[in-house]
Amino acid sequence: MIIESYLFGRMKVDGDVFDSDLIIFPEKVKSSWWRTEGHYLQMKDLGEILDYNPEVLVIGTGYFGRMDVADEVIKRLEETGIKYYIEKSSKAVEIFNKIDSKKKVGAFHLTC
Repeated sequence: MIIESYLFGRMKVDGDVFDSDLIIFPEKVKSSWWRTEGHYLQMKDLGEILDYNPEVLVIGTGYFGRMDVADEVIKRLEETGIKYYIEKSSKAVEIFNKIDSKKKVGAFHLTC
């Protein structure tokens, strides 16, 4: 999957437009991704991603980078050997599109 564009609150992926937070898997996009505590990414928010067991996870923390990532998330990704990137969503989009892996996943907060 390719992210064609990203603006505050809006992302276009393989021709489809999304206006809510989303997770991009190689074969599908899960839209309306909600976290337990909106601007705080915790382990319980990553269940489906960890079940997929990606090689690489790109986390977009929002246009202004306001979504925080819990230390426990970083620790778990390191323990499981999942390479990860945590960046403001615009930079995360660039990284996601450059990664050449069939097992990459992107988790994007589209606003703040």
